Amino acid sequence: MRITNVKLARISVPLRVPFVTALRRVDRVEDIIVELDTDTGEKAFGEAPPTGVITGDTAGAIIGAVQDHIARTILGRDVDDFEEITKAVQESCVHNTSAKAAVDMALWDLYGQKWNIPVYKLMGGARSKITTDITISVNDPEIMAADTRTAIARGYDTLKVKVGIDPALDVERLLAVRTAAGEKTRIRIDANQAWTPSQAVHILDRMQEKGLDIELCEQPVKAADIEGLKFVTDHGIVPVLADESVFSPGDAAKIMQTHAADMVNIKLMKCGGLSNAQKITALAEVYGVECMIGCMLEAKVSVNAAIELACAKSVITRVDLDGPVLCAGDPVIGGAVFHEKEITVSPAPGLGVRGFEDGKLSVFWAAKED
Repeated sequence: MRITNVKLARISVPLRVPFVTALRRVDRVEDIIVELDTDTGEKAFGEAPPTGVITGDTAGAIIGAVQDHIARTILGRDVDDFEEITKAVQESCVHNTSAKAAVDMALWDLYGQKWNIPVYKLMGGARSKITTDITISVNDPEIMAADTRTAIARGYDTLKVKVGIDPALDVERLLAVRTAAGEKTRIRIDANQAWTPSQAVHILDRMQEKGLDIELCEQPVKAADIEGLKFVTDHGIVPVLADESVFSPGDAAKIMQTHAADMVNIKLMKCGGLSNAQKITALAEVYGVECMIGCMLEAKVSVNAAIELACAKSVITRVDLDGPVLCAGDPVIGGAVFHEKEITVSPAPGLGVRGFEDGKLSVFWAAKED
């Protein structure tokens, strides 16, 4: 099975409601799709969202990395040369983790198709179903309460609540969410790097003193401030999840070794795809650290790849893969099945994504092997 074509396309899917965090506002998913074709007729797909404020990867950067570096690295190569080809993708250029992730997941898709086995079984096969939380965007307290009631009505029992815009309001926001959600709903919060270490400890302590029962706080401080992250972990009473601080297996190892956070969040777009994500789960198993699997605001192709990893590894104990259910529609054919919070992995070989609804994908570039 030899890679004969690399194609790039765009996908655009509106959101049900705007997605608002301390870093950005998004009204629709506008992602780059990678397609790999083989000489034996198989097709595989990957996806990369432009999230410049988090990964540094804009749409232009993703396109350029694939066109100028990654495509020429993989064209003409045999999928059986799997370890070397996935390594070559990571070494093809510096950074550009989202572009690498899109190609890496497509390579895993082809490898699973070649051996007629789902990727999650190739990686470990821990389970076939998972349960995701759903995100509540940061807004005025009354809007967040209304969004919470909508989420509860849809059957969600775990909420990931965005905070960090005007820290003085964050406790009031969480009070509104907790009142709307009731006592039994799990609430996680995500500050998206918005607080200083001392602010984080103060705000988190106040939330717990008011009985808000916060399960964890994701990335309370700046990504590069590992000492600050450790300060919050050591002095706060809410467990800390490292997200933007973890871009690589090396980052994960440093945080685990120093106990700078209680848990780490794995995102394919940060670490460069399934290959590196597996290395992070292996480290977590060694150090006894639980993981969350998360996503950027992505459509179903890349979230589907993350689902395969989540179903493969029992060290992933928390799931934040709500991108597709935040969208107003799903143009992707195949892949995992979403029943709101309940997600069932595809039993099909590879990643299970087989195409897109007519007119939903716009191919704008293609390269063939020489």
